[in-house]
Amino acid sequence: MSPNGSDRSSRRPMRRTLPQVLAAGLVLATATGCTSEDLPRLGMPTPVTEEAPRILSLWQGSWVAAIVVGVLTWGLTLWSVYFHRRSRTKVEVPPQTRYNMPIEALYTVVPLIIVSVFFYFTARDEAKLLETSDKPAHVINVVGFQWSWAFNYVEDVDGDASTGNAAEEKELAAIPDRMKKAFPEGAEGVHEVGNPGVRNPQNNNPGPTLYLPKGEKVQFILTSRDVIHSFWVVPFLMKQDVIPGHTNRFEVTATKEGTYMGKCAELCGTDHSRMLFNVKVVSPEKYQEHLEQLKAKGQEGYLPAGIPQADSARNAETNNP
Repeated sequence: MSPNGSDRSSRRPMRRTLPQVLAAGLVLATATGCTSEDLPRLGMPTPVTEEAPRILSLWQGSWVAAIVVGVLTWGLTLWSVYFHRRSRTKVEVPPQTRYNMPIEALYTVVPLIIVSVFFYFTARDEAKLLETSDKPAHVINVVGFQWSWAFNYVEDVDGDASTGNAAEEKELAAIPDRMKKAFPEGAEGVHEVGNPGVRNPQNNNPGPTLYLPKGEKVQFILTSRDVIHSFWVVPFLMKQDVIPGHTNRFEVTATKEGTYMGKCAELCGTDHSRMLFNVKVVSPEKYQEHLEQLKAKGQEGYLPAGIPQADSARNAETNNP
């Protein structure tokens, strides 16, 4: 047999085997039935809220899809490089394929399908994560300013529904009326404010400390006094912009006690890197004790929330979360 014939015959088994190997690998990668708990976190911290696993699952699913596409693409690339390499005994140009409409259509349709699937799951999870309750268990107004944070606990600290009305407080005028419906009755409130020199006594991390009750839903209302900041608690796996004149909000339910790092995730000026804070998740009883301690220290009422929204902006956002 000629060397040319033996070369072709040696390639045939591999040509038949390689597609089978690639197909088997694809089936194994997609049909194992793994959940987000079975997969590695791929750089994400351990979730500490009821909402965070949804974000982690989206992150892991994106990586799985990227790996499958990458393996398939690199496999086909290497296959074509190896099996269509120039033969030592042939010098002629191999047959050229032009205007292969099925392949060109495939190259167009498959990326569109991939992007559409990504868009669907992202939009679905984003809508779920931004849902808010009419009457959450707790409401906290997070105020960003250069170069630290203030936390207005909109709470009925003394348990008397007749002693306060947060919706009428001038310090909270920057919050739209539609969001004030979530305020509890009789909320006279307490507050905490930080500066870059403050440190948490437990972990010595810089910034003020925001207390949250474990197992109870908390709605954050985000306002700014100056420029755009971003409220990011790292193990929440979620952050949201704090925009002057535009009020954002979202809700979480903490599931694990501990002290966690938070930071501003939006470049907001010279001392952006010092805009750090801590989040301490405690039992509901200790959370109530903390509110009473703030009241005992004279930190009653609220700090100015930020730049008010124009009436036109309030009306335009009536359908937003």
